[in-house]
Amino acid sequence: MARARQGRAEITRQAILDGAATAFDLGGFEGTSLSDVVKHAGVTKGALYFHFPSKEALARTLMDEQFQVAEHLPAVEDPGLQTVIDLTHRMAHGLRTDVRIRAGIRLVIEFGSFTHPDPTPYDAWIDTCRSFLTPAQQRGDIHPSLDVQNLSTLLVGAFTGIQVTSHVRTRREDLHTRVTDLWNFLLPTIVPPQRITRFHPTGTPETAPPAPIR
Repeated sequence: MARARQGRAEITRQAILDGAATAFDLGGFEGTSLSDVVKHAGVTKGALYFHFPSKEALARTLMDEQFQVAEHLPAVEDPGLQTVIDLTHRMAHGLRTDVRIRAGIRLVIEFGSFTHPDPTPYDAWIDTCRSFLTPAQQRGDIHPSLDVQNLSTLLVGAFTGIQVTSHVRTRREDLHTRVTDLWNFLLPTIVPPQRITRFHPTGTPETAPPAPIR
């Protein structure tokens, strides 16, 4: 009986997060009320408050999910530069197919703006990139003269700008193309010429499995 209650509670919690994602995706943080969340989630306000004490708690949960994107990559024996390429395409795929990722990224950008400056999500992404690029440089896949921390910071900033521009111009229809452009221009600059054929700017196929549109 207790297990059944826990199962129902988790279903309700996920429904609330889905509803909140839909509301935040449409209206952003400031433009979304808890009534909007309740409407999209199909739950009562009492159920919402049982799981989340505030609108900010909902937003933080959705933003925290963005830190877990790397965990869903296929197991990589020796993570490196291709892992980062695949991660950018994985994120692009999620932005196009998953409302929770779209909402989380929108909230990250809003909370990292002038109104609610919070560098934490960006710092986490930069650290993730650096953790993959450092071993890549150690085995000769990245020019030894490059600062991996600076390169990771550049990549996160570039991807953020690319996905925002793609959203405004094409509703992200061209996002994978624009991410591929980023790597086509960047790889010859950061990779020694004799090693550049090892890398696939379009990402490896297994990094973008079909996902249901939420």
